[in-house]
Amino acid sequence: MFDNRPLACNLTAIDDEERTFHKENGEQLFSSVEEIKELPDGYAFGLPAETATVERAGAFVARERLCCSFFHFTIEVTPEHGAVWLHLTGDEEVKQYVAENVVARFK
Repeated sequence: MFDNRPLACNLTAIDDEERTFHKENGEQLFSSVEEIKELPDGYAFGLPAETATVERAGAFVARERLCCSFFHFTIEVTPEHGAVWLHLTGDEEVKQYVAENVVARFK
């Protein structure tokens, strides 16, 4: 499903104004991570169960998909106002990229 996709970010896919918002939003989103789970094909980031978090995750995915089209994104919102999870998945190369560039920030 993910084979033959280039693992390269297109830094021009987001204009300057949007890029500033995207960077700040991403920093806020990932600074709120409460738990990280390794998945067979990537990682899941546990986030606060708040409406603002779901909105922030949606805004992050809407822009990140433009510059990093190799990711498979899933926003999981569990029942009864439970956990919110952002999944970044793909092939083995994508999983390694997430480990080195996202998960490593938490160590």
